[in-house]
Amino acid sequence: MSQPEITTPNYTLLDLIKYFLKLGTTGFGGPVALVSYMQNDLVETRKWISESDFKEGLALSQLAPGPLAAQLGIYIGYVHYGILGATVSGFAFVLPSFIMVILIGIAYQAYGSLPWMQAIFYGVSAAVIGIIVMSSYKLTIKSISKFEISGIKKNWLLWFFYISCAILTAVTQKEEVLLFIALGFLYMVVKAPPEWIKRPKTTSYFLIGSAGFSTIELGKLGDLAWFFTKAGAFVFGSGLAIVPFLHSGVVNEYGWLTENQFVDAVAVAMITPGPVVITVGFIGFLVAGYKGAVVAALATFLPCYLFTVIPAPYFKKIAKNQSIRAFVDGITAAVIGALVGAVIVIASRSIIDFPTILIAIGAILTLIYTKKIQEPHIIGIAALLGVLLKLIDT
Repeated sequence: MSQPEITTPNYTLLDLIKYFLKLGTTGFGGPVALVSYMQNDLVETRKWISESDFKEGLALSQLAPGPLAAQLGIYIGYVHYGILGATVSGFAFVLPSFIMVILIGIAYQAYGSLPWMQAIFYGVSAAVIGIIVMSSYKLTIKSISKFEISGIKKNWLLWFFYISCAILTAVTQKEEVLLFIALGFLYMVVKAPPEWIKRPKTTSYFLIGSAGFSTIELGKLGDLAWFFTKAGAFVFGSGLAIVPFLHSGVVNEYGWLTENQFVDAVAVAMITPGPVVITVGFIGFLVAGYKGAVVAALATFLPCYLFTVIPAPYFKKIAKNQSIRAFVDGITAAVIGALVGAVIVIASRSIIDFPTILIAIGAILTLIYTKKIQEPHIIGIAALLGVLLKLIDT
């Protein structure tokens, strides 16, 4: 496999590992903030990575499925140190938050039934709904268009995918991955049909093969591995885009978690640094202990890793392919629509009284009007409010 043209790096592989361990330990604020940290630290301050290499990595991370910040970290490791650099960068970035969610999982299992822990998550769950609502809005205007007549007219088909998937997810409380693929393919055919569209046999055999494979009976760890591999392969737009897929599977299909446990799992991802997708480690731990946590995390991040290192040497050519971009645009619109639908489902079960309504609205207004207060701060405030409200109630 050829690698991109490089210059002699002014940092060692150990330096790279130390940096991503630190970022994974202290990097709060979600994918946008993490990308900003990397640009400021590695491009502008330390000058480890050129501006052009950083932009290429960011473009690849946005184009391919997978959590944005984790993919960018993997690509940065790849630039000067190839497969080894990509591997250790990704591992170092994810490891700190993975350890944190395991520790929180241990505490959650030990004390989750106690009144004070329930009071904490009473407030936190409502705040999480507000945070996801704002994230859904930002993803919508970034990936489809602003809520303006001109933008809606221009991208009417993407809006149709978005609204249809939002309604379908809200009504059925399920997420259909094959539907996302079909909509992406449809948008590609409409906007930028590729040459190979005239050869349908390959696609047909692939769909038949994949459908047959999905029926294989597996044990619990096998089910975890297969489910989270699929989840990792369809995280388009942001780490939070994985929420509807996870909700559909772990709550509705498999029944691994209750509704409250699932919202708590999303909350855990909000209060820990690093990629939001690390919530899969917490879910895996609740389902099958330490082995479940490791399996869920590895299965989720493996597609992310492969979708970065495999196309990296050829990305300049891939980036110019309009058919691929159209396919990704179609899937992204569908996935974000499903996220909105999932928010409706989760909110209907988490916003249970007037105080939780106020907490959710407060979280939204805080994110709109105050940039200094970030998601982890909101989660902390909501936890305190939950405890206070329960004390007052008793």
